[in-house]
Amino acid sequence: MNTNYLPSDFLPIIVQFVLAAAFIVVTMIVTHRIGPSRKSKAKDDPFECGIEVVGNARTPISVKYFLVAILFVLFDVEVIFMYPWAVNFKKLGMLGFIEMVLFMALLLAGFYYILRKGVLKWEE
Repeated sequence: MNTNYLPSDFLPIIVQFVLAAAFIVVTMIVTHRIGPSRKSKAKDDPFECGIEVVGNARTPISVKYFLVAILFVLFDVEVIFMYPWAVNFKKLGMLGFIEMVLFMALLLAGFYYILRKGVLKWEE
């Protein structure tokens, strides 16, 4: 195996990187130069599905929304670990089964803790 790389071996990668960067820079400059730059109140207002903007966007939001979102991501990622296990179930044998039972026990213990803390209760 040849591990003596010369700088010329990396030339195609460098050329492609330079061309990609140049394309991005040129595209941004050209669009800013030739694009329209008319400013008006209607154009600068945020557009939300055709609904008129009402109130301030900086109103406080309950932390429960964020907790539910974080918990969803957490448990969603945990479920992702079950797919490779299910695909390789036969190959992993009894040790793989015991490991998944332990994993599920820890996952359910965390879920039980969340329920006991009342994170998912909305009527408060």
